[in-house]
Amino acid sequence: MGSYAASFRQNRGLCHFGHDHSAHHHEEGDHEGEHRGEREWLGERSAPAAADPRAGRRFALPGTRRVYERDRPFVISHISLDLALSFETRSVSGTARLRVQRVSADATTLALDAVAFSVEAVELDGRKVDYSYDDATLRVSVPEGVVLFDVVIRYRAVPKRGLYFLAPDEHVRERPRQVWSQCQDEDARHWFPCHDKPHVKQTTDLRVKVPKGLFALSNGRLVERTEEATRTVFAYAQEQPHPSYLVTLVVGDFAELTADEPTRVPVTYLVPRGREADGRRTFERTPAMIRLFEQKTGVAFPYAKYAQVVVSDFIFGGMENTSATTMYEHILLDERAAIDVDMDGLIAHELAHQWFGDLVTCRDFSEGWLNEGWATYMELVWKDEGTEAGAGRDEYDYALKGELDIYVDEDHARYRRPIVSRDYEAPIDLFDRHLYQKGALVLHRIRRLVGDGAFWRGVQRYLEAHAHGIVETRDLQRAIEAESGKSLDRTFDLYVHGAGHPAFDVVVEIDERSTSTSAAVSITQTQPIDDPTRLFEGAIVVEISEGGRVRRETRDIRSAKDTLVFSTNGRPDYVAVDPDGDLLATMSIAAPSDLLRTQLEKGSSARIRWTAAMSLGKRDGSETVAALARALARESDFWGVRAEAASALAEIRDEASLDALVAAAKTGHAKVRRAVARALGKFKTARAASALKALALSDESYLVSAEAARALGATRQAEAFDTLLELCDRRSWADTVRSGAADGLASLRDERAVPHLAARTAYGHESHGRRAALAALARLDASRKTRELCEERLDDIDPFVRMAAVRALDTLGDVKARGALARRLEREDAGTVRRRIKEALRDLRGAHAVEVRALREEVDKLRDESKDLRTRLTKLEARLADDAKPPPPARTPEKTSKSAISAKKTARKSSKKP
Repeated sequence: MGSYAASFRQNRGLCHFGHDHSAHHHEEGDHEGEHRGEREWLGERSAPAAADPRAGRRFALPGTRRVYERDRPFVISHISLDLALSFETRSVSGTARLRVQRVSADATTLALDAVAFSVEAVELDGRKVDYSYDDATLRVSVPEGVVLFDVVIRYRAVPKRGLYFLAPDEHVRERPRQVWSQCQDEDARHWFPCHDKPHVKQTTDLRVKVPKGLFALSNGRLVERTEEATRTVFAYAQEQPHPSYLVTLVVGDFAELTADEPTRVPVTYLVPRGREADGRRTFERTPAMIRLFEQKTGVAFPYAKYAQVVVSDFIFGGMENTSATTMYEHILLDERAAIDVDMDGLIAHELAHQWFGDLVTCRDFSEGWLNEGWATYMELVWKDEGTEAGAGRDEYDYALKGELDIYVDEDHARYRRPIVSRDYEAPIDLFDRHLYQKGALVLHRIRRLVGDGAFWRGVQRYLEAHAHGIVETRDLQRAIEAESGKSLDRTFDLYVHGAGHPAFDVVVEIDERSTSTSAAVSITQTQPIDDPTRLFEGAIVVEISEGGRVRRETRDIRSAKDTLVFSTNGRPDYVAVDPDGDLLATMSIAAPSDLLRTQLEKGSSARIRWTAAMSLGKRDGSETVAALARALARESDFWGVRAEAASALAEIRDEASLDALVAAAKTGHAKVRRAVARALGKFKTARAASALKALALSDESYLVSAEAARALGATRQAEAFDTLLELCDRRSWADTVRSGAADGLASLRDERAVPHLAARTAYGHESHGRRAALAALARLDASRKTRELCEERLDDIDPFVRMAAVRALDTLGDVKARGALARRLEREDAGTVRRRIKEALRDLRGAHAVEVRALREEVDKLRDESKDLRTRLTKLEARLADDAKPPPPARTPEKTSKSAISAKKTARKSSKKP
């Protein structure tokens, strides 16, 4: 999937829910209704989470039972569906013919997943057969000795999940008439009978009757299209086996675009009529992605076609149905959105699934990182090799940083778990940042360990050996080991089967003696060493620059604290630890300021330079500020370095830092302007607010305008209220600006905003804006009225709004919300929302919740006060230093003689003569 995170990392797809850290997906690896994709595409910055009272919690909630793969006494090899749709009754009816083969000689009952069907008849090889049905499982009696047989089921269903009917209403008049499916994780059972687990794969064909004038898309080849009086019949055949969750059906009025360049298989884009230009702008690089992925994997695109269809109100950012990906509407970019957003990450992610997830499929969703981690990693591969020449490696590295930030945020503030885990209530619980982001980081780590050649040869071996089959983690590990000759047991134990990651405190010290100079690098591992989280043992690379010449040395670390000593010829320019970011680790670095400043200016890679900027943000001093200001102003440098320099200046927060940021607010690079806007929000001054107001109201980029609105509220200037209220009424791509304005109003802490935010949570407003308004309300107003409004939104038709309401109630910390949450849990059928409700109920335990909220507010207050005190202290120290300087010697007045005065007068007179 893309992610919900495709919500605002504002931006990725259930491949992702929820880098530049903004995207729209049903994954961000985060099936929680916030698109990772989104945060990434929209460019919202992810930062490592601050300490949280909930940190270190276990993933498995109380009462969770371990899940094991279901038995398969019978295996389905083909499903044939002949269906008719009714928009009026939101129903599907028809027949399903299943070709079934016996596996167990003793089995007497075929169990099929089928939820809330009206079953009209069941036949086995043309004869009526005994069956039972409990609204969840259809059990068909199978005579002894029958090995291969067909089961035909005539039925009707009004699906609550799996297949969704859209139509306009009085509040959303522009909503189109559409039908679309979304079967992952186990929702195919709501609209056709099947074995709804990924470990059974079958070929399929689908024939569907739809109202005349509409188009139907499904998996595989279009083999028939027949016009009737009032309906059109479409028939598709998917000739390679795939699991039930990848079966798709989309119906609507679409413009069909073909790829602008020749492709080996047909490549099409189906978009709402009137959005053809936006469709081409968004999808035009798809053929290049196919070529790159074929080249890297060594495996040709495995299906008869590749279609991408854009639908409305999709519950994820994207879904990688076999040969026909479904995308949410915000993937389409208008000209203004395209200034600093592209959807390449989401498109690459869903495309990569055609190999990783579709061609080879995880045996069980506990192994889902083999689908989602791979798809997320292939986004990075596209950034590296599909980006314009010269920028690829920097974009790849900065995206890696973004993935690490997102994963660490979940690890620190929500829970920690192994990537492969059988402890879950519903499979959707697993579609999180561990599955997506950490999974991708593990693949990067393995690639660096074995080298590019062995890595991609291992990938080709893995795909070819298991093509059209199912896989588990050991299959990938053994394939790469076979090609590299390296044992990967330690790596998989540490990062996949273990939880957490290495956390290094690094101290760099230079020992300058009369006879020799050396650099000592002390590395302390601070992660908790327990059963799920382990000690890192392995090689670490250190880059040392001396007089502009760079060398790298590799050393092993084997204990919780190691000191590495390197001889140098004089004081080095800089010392960089893990210069390529290959360790999948967090790192705090303390080094002499002069080395960090040189590293920022002359580091051999963008990653080394932005790492220096991040460390310098913890320092004060005029030389440091000047170095960061130069880095921010350096137009020729990679934008990520400049963005981190802006962030560091915001941490120092003195007048010179503010000068540099205000000057950079007009830089031509939109992503840098966004970082500058974010940084200006750290200054509680009218000058910062003035610069932000200009960006918020008039910047050409939606994302810059939105970030400036957020930051404007953070300045706490009362004059910002009217500006933010005006921005709350501005329409923009994905409601980006309105969402930023809502966040800004929450940070402003002006209670006049409460009724305005409350009104914008109502159904009929755009989903992103409604969710942002709920989150802002919870931060701004802890009254009973706000709690009750959030409780009302628990019953909203939009699952993302329900999710936002749960989070808002958790933020409020009012134990009186437990009753409403418990009642919603009893009838909630969206797995992602159920999970969040359970976490909120756990958090809202008596006075603990109130204490947590009070502690968070106190921490925020102390953090602000600490920054202000540090700024004042710096100014005071400068003043004291000036006062301590010895006064200049007093001038002795000259005594002028009468003769000297006479001589001066004579000189003046002579100068006037011609």
